[in-house]
Amino acid sequence: MFIRKLQLYRIPILFVLSLLAFYFVFAYNLDRTDFFRLAGLYLASFYLSFKLIQMQKHDFWFLAGAALLLRLMFLFSLPQLSQDYFRFIWDGNLMLKGINPFRFTPEELMGQSTFSMPRAAELFQGMGSLSAGNYSNYPPLSQLVYVISAFLGLKSILGSVIIIRFILIVADIGTLFFGRKLLKQIKLPEYRIFWFILNPFVIIELVGNLHLEGIMVFFLVFAIYLLQTRKWIGSAIFMAFSILVKLLPLVLLPILIKKLIRDFGMKKMVLYYLLLGTVIVLGFSPFYSAMIFSNFSESIGLWFQKFEWNASIYYVVRWIGFQVKGYNIIETAGIALSIVTFLLIFILAFLRNVKSERAMITSMLFAVTIYLLFSTTLHPWYLAIPLALSVFTEYRYVIIWSALGILSYFAYSQPNFQENLWVIAVEYVLVMGYFILEFGNKKRPFQKILT
Repeated sequence: MFIRKLQLYRIPILFVLSLLAFYFVFAYNLDRTDFFRLAGLYLASFYLSFKLIQMQKHDFWFLAGAALLLRLMFLFSLPQLSQDYFRFIWDGNLMLKGINPFRFTPEELMGQSTFSMPRAAELFQGMGSLSAGNYSNYPPLSQLVYVISAFLGLKSILGSVIIIRFILIVADIGTLFFGRKLLKQIKLPEYRIFWFILNPFVIIELVGNLHLEGIMVFFLVFAIYLLQTRKWIGSAIFMAFSILVKLLPLVLLPILIKKLIRDFGMKKMVLYYLLLGTVIVLGFSPFYSAMIFSNFSESIGLWFQKFEWNASIYYVVRWIGFQVKGYNIIETAGIALSIVTFLLIFILAFLRNVKSERAMITSMLFAVTIYLLFSTTLHPWYLAIPLALSVFTEYRYVIIWSALGILSYFAYSQPNFQENLWVIAVEYVLVMGYFILEFGNKKRPFQKILT
């Protein structure tokens, strides 16, 4: 019996073993400046993962076991593709010392002769000058994870990394559990949740590189599931939790208005947003002061007016600005694009019909896509929300996007991390081309592997 079962699973097991080997390299032996090795391993992992889902889509526990095993490969490694974790642990250690992480930049603290903190110099050097010169922009629940990791990590950087990664793995298990239940509720195949859970982007960028979007996604999926099961109070609380991890789910709030009015009435819709807002205010309250609010707002504003990375529409606007003005117009363009983004999202919220749960989630997907396309900065891990939402819709373009997001790493192989706009153009032409095919309901190039 065992031999027969082993023969039956030999190809899927071979795929899992290959993925384990690839992820071992990602976890312990890869430099982000080695782009062609990085991209080759990533795209091979992407192909194997989706072929594995295609072959085993009716064997939930095999795929769930594979997803957990692949994550555990990263457990004892330091992130190889991102240095952000140094700032995460820095903020956590500050809170252990009773210092508000939104009050000072690392540079300001390191300039104080009386300041001391475990591994402060190593963390300061590791985070890089950009992070060291700016105030923290990580919301309260992210800070809670960081302080837990600093406390349980026992002054060890690797120890803190292991704690954060363990929490992320638990969050992914929660997403798997409630994502599967939500798919059943809206009568879609439950294996689709593995388009998120087994996606190499999720395993490498979130679990591997410690970006807390995985926790944000868990709270968001749980909030949508609770809304679907008519538990609006719990939904409001967990939607607020999602925002308190990362602010991005804020752009989804207008989409809920019609759904809430239709299912619960105007009064409960208002109560939903009041409860959500109250939880958010309470989350920020331990950190609040006029100066802290100013520092946090300044840090968030930098993403719209100073920073630029892997953008799409903004880079076209920037080029036009150079032709007309002769200089980079990011400060005005960033604000203008933000206004346009939120106007488009509100138009989408009030004009698009949301008769069903699928229609509401599709509107959410479009809303966050609009936000990302008009953003001046799009790091790969920002795709976590649209990728998770796409699982519950008929659209696959974010899966393609999650594969092509690796192209943004090409900049790390160049002097001074200079982006190649032709490489970025390839990414967005392919993603938007696939979206247009889907929106027009035409034949899709990767339909077979993504079913």
